[in-house]
Amino acid sequence: MGSLNLAHSARDSLSDTLAAHTNELLALFSRIVKQGKGMLQPHHLIAEYEAVIPKADQEKLKDGFEDVLRASQEAIVLPPWVALAIRPRPGVWEFVRVNISELAVEELSVPEYLQFKEELADGTTQDNFVLELDFEPFNESLPRPSLSKSIGNGVQFLNRHLSSKLFQNKESMYPLLNFLRVHSYKGTTMMVNDRIQSVHALRSSLRKAEKHISALPQDTPYSEFTYRFQELGLEKGWGDTAARVHETIHLLLDLLEAPDPCTLEKFLGRVPMVFNVVILSPHGYFAQANVLGYPDTGGQVVYILDQVRALESEMLLRIKHQGLDITPRILIVTRLLPDAVGTTCGQHLEKVIGTEHTSILRVPFRTEKGILRKWISRFEVWPYLETYADDVANELARELQATPDLIIGNYSDGNLVASLLAHKLGVTQCTIAHALEKTKYPDSDIYWKEFDKQYHFSCQFTADLIAMNHADFIITSTFQEIAGSKDTVGQYESHTAFTLPGLYRVVHGIDVFDPKFNIVSPGADMSIYFSYSEEHKRLTALHAEIEEILYNPVDNSEHKGFLKDRNKPIIFSMARLDRVKNMTGLVELYGRNPRLRELVNLVVVCGDHAKESKDREEQEEIKKMYRLIDEYKLEGHIRWISAQMNRVRNGELYRCIADTRGAFVQPALYEAFGLTVIEAMTCGLPMFATAYGGPAEIIVDGVSGYHIDPYQGDKAAELMVDFFEKCNEDPTLWDKISQGGLKRIEEKYTWKLYSDRLMTLAGVYGFWKFVSKLDRRETRRYLEMFYALKYRDLANSVPLAVDGEAVVNGVTAANGAK
Repeated sequence: MGSLNLAHSARDSLSDTLAAHTNELLALFSRIVKQGKGMLQPHHLIAEYEAVIPKADQEKLKDGFEDVLRASQEAIVLPPWVALAIRPRPGVWEFVRVNISELAVEELSVPEYLQFKEELADGTTQDNFVLELDFEPFNESLPRPSLSKSIGNGVQFLNRHLSSKLFQNKESMYPLLNFLRVHSYKGTTMMVNDRIQSVHALRSSLRKAEKHISALPQDTPYSEFTYRFQELGLEKGWGDTAARVHETIHLLLDLLEAPDPCTLEKFLGRVPMVFNVVILSPHGYFAQANVLGYPDTGGQVVYILDQVRALESEMLLRIKHQGLDITPRILIVTRLLPDAVGTTCGQHLEKVIGTEHTSILRVPFRTEKGILRKWISRFEVWPYLETYADDVANELARELQATPDLIIGNYSDGNLVASLLAHKLGVTQCTIAHALEKTKYPDSDIYWKEFDKQYHFSCQFTADLIAMNHADFIITSTFQEIAGSKDTVGQYESHTAFTLPGLYRVVHGIDVFDPKFNIVSPGADMSIYFSYSEEHKRLTALHAEIEEILYNPVDNSEHKGFLKDRNKPIIFSMARLDRVKNMTGLVELYGRNPRLRELVNLVVVCGDHAKESKDREEQEEIKKMYRLIDEYKLEGHIRWISAQMNRVRNGELYRCIADTRGAFVQPALYEAFGLTVIEAMTCGLPMFATAYGGPAEIIVDGVSGYHIDPYQGDKAAELMVDFFEKCNEDPTLWDKISQGGLKRIEEKYTWKLYSDRLMTLAGVYGFWKFVSKLDRRETRRYLEMFYALKYRDLANSVPLAVDGEAVVNGVTAANGAK
């Protein structure tokens, strides 16, 4: 968690300011200390500063103390001490503490600061025999950038490093030759055979091959010169036509003569490496229909289904261009739910619609007593995952008849299973978090004991650390997911250093500058989500159903409330009904603003108001929703629609909202990415979305939508009022924001861009793993020890579900599932 020596400058800044403005700063820190021990968030610190320090003195403190204070992400108060965690820029931290009695400033190391936090949490100081986790020594020899702007561009950095370091002389070329020689598929050699034993022989063969194909018509198929290539030591994989083969050979010759990052990336993108992909997503209800909106089932399912369709297309295209006759396979591995009536979640193998070679493979959770038949929360899956990983490995061997080439984990549970499988099989591993719960639940680390009975965060945070450090590369949808923004801490960044008091301290958990991080943003399925203005594609046959959903005044199981004035625009939101998604917060800000209620109707799609939820958090949110509707007398203004599972109809629903000249609101307290934001923008809806997380990066404020602070509902409501009032005066404003959103999507958020990038990453990191031996023995041993000594005990402490289990007498879980 190195601060590049910046901690010294922060300490000096505070010391100098205390010396020059003793009275002012003494008043500020004394007021903070008088409030007693506790933890202050950034907005609390600034509020105290502005309340105590006069405006005239604030001007004197700018470019010094005020900068330090505004860069502080938290303050720990243990009188007479105030400790500050200061973040001068993303990924860089420093720690200091101020003694109010002596007006002294001390620099703190990471362990010292974490120990200070522990004292706040449990009132004890542990100086000896505390388990401290530090992954930094294992990565010291690996290259990494130092500039914040390089965060999330790991593959570009790696390519620069590889092209400058690995090709310095004749000997340094051998890793590339050896890499080409290992490629085969089910016993068939590709790229280079045993006739080529040296870099000199490789270069000579390439020049002869280039000369041979230069004399052929460009469209000559590879089959017509296969024999000649084999004589030269070259096998299939270079291309399907003379033109394609010539391009690939030319790329490699350029690399051998004068390597550069772009050529390296292009060449590695052409090497045949990925034919079998396994994607892990164990929790929730994973199916293609009738599941969206169930607990723990939302954007991740949509993401993966869209991902595999685009990925299969890209794999087929690359295999064709490589001149190979190989059928790729993609398996989405999820949990089998025998009791998931009304869905296909009890089906062992299910083909993914719109694909030829992709299936959902379902494997049940099991214990010694048999298969767990019912759904359980994502927070309760931990005791099942180790056995599940073994069962999945057996299923993959039967289904693929080969070892996967790439394993992709999703969310904490899927990433842990992916780590176990990649560790066992020696396969390249990609991690996709989607959401890291640590940032969604403030102080869930330091006060983990209070959360653990319900959420079992000790298991989750441990699993996250293992997966982050085991993965070969990590995909995120936005920069903010990795390293936040100038003012907010990123999801991964929050795992750099933290403490679970009484359990362990993380002195260095993950480095956001690590070149394994890559930003690869997903898109929306454009066969479902397209602009409202594309009239020839509109699904008018669904309009009667949508009219019923939006405007039928009679309450039923699908909708509650009615819209008295159908001529108003609609502000619309769709999400799971949990605390973090903050749907009740949207209803409250709408209810509190009479002018907003005059201007627009509110429609929310979330949860199921007509039946008892299995999820405790959802139960509370349903009760709150009812209370808010009554408290603010919203009948006639609000429509509460139960979760909608038909994606095709949802796409047309977005467009029907656009027809009203309405807008989409995404009010989450924190949103890792925001697929609904992408979907709504792709349909042409102006957007108001949370400033915390991915949507703040997706939307250019005032150009393709607007950022809102979900913690300041009244201000968010006023922003919406201002927008709709201005639209009444100048309707072109609505069109301008709508078009701005569509342009933003086209430039950055499509599945075609995503799948092309993912395949390239698999190639580059496959090569990087081979030449640098990233699966280092010492890292593996450290992770194995952490897993065996900590994770396994934590997972075993989570109570097993008992209702709905069925004993399977002597039959394996996989066979029982069939």
